[in-house]
Amino acid sequence: MRAYRRKSWEMTMIKRLAAGAAVLALATGLSACIIVSSDGGSRTVVKSAEDYALMVDQAAADAEPAGFGDLYREAISDPKRPAEEVARDPLRHPAEILAFAQVAPGDKVADIRPGAGYFTRLFSDVVGPTGRVYAFVPERTMARENAGADALVAAYSNVTRVNGLLDSMTYAEPLDMIFMSQEYHDFHIPGFNTDVAKMNAAVFAALKPGGRYILIDHEAAPGTGISAVQTLHRIEGDYLKREVEAAGFIYEDESTAVANPADDHSLNVFDEKIRGKTDQFVYRFRKPG
Repeated sequence: MRAYRRKSWEMTMIKRLAAGAAVLALATGLSACIIVSSDGGSRTVVKSAEDYALMVDQAAADAEPAGFGDLYREAISDPKRPAEEVARDPLRHPAEILAFAQVAPGDKVADIRPGAGYFTRLFSDVVGPTGRVYAFVPERTMARENAGADALVAAYSNVTRVNGLLDSMTYAEPLDMIFMSQEYHDFHIPGFNTDVAKMNAAVFAALKPGGRYILIDHEAAPGTGISAVQTLHRIEGDYLKREVEAAGFIYEDESTAVANPADDHSLNVFDEKIRGKTDQFVYRFRKPG
């Protein structure tokens, strides 16, 4: 049965990625190939959507915790995912991120500033009917971002929108995971009026003992700390690590799924020369207990 489901998944992904690759090609000027980051961050060219589908399958099989690889594959192949999000899969490595984050059925998770819902949709499918995904939209940005979160709520019965202050966020129940993708650096920008130390303390309080804090962000040059958060939208990973550990978290592991050593950290992340291909760190922290 597992072999049949995997083959079915591969064929579904081949069809969806073929369409998605066309979207990616239009957006980035690619032709028939897809550019991905291999383990360790070097750039790799995959010649077809079929090759990429098999790469995702292998990534899920290699890294899945407790046999959840099939759930990850099913989430990635969910037909409700927009084509433009599927087209970004080769750059965002969803199978590796789901596995690294250890997302499991029944988990209660928060996705901070979910945007269009790239990860919210994946989390919703994996945690299933016994789980819950809280799409947290800060009060500071809810006027323009609540509509996107409400669309996710309408499409997925286990998604709930939450508004609040980042530095005093609370949820209806203790959480297994809090997730931020490419957002943490923004909260150091003065316009967000956020006390990041208090935010990390609020995350700590919201998690169950043993809960996971997953952070993905654009790497800045060594020694720059938070000096480039507004100019380049980057943050030094080591600086972030120290901040999170100061809140009581234990640094557990790092993934290189979206690393890119060819990025010299000098460009704004929205610069077309590097957009979508920045060097990113993925950290997993854990609340003791």
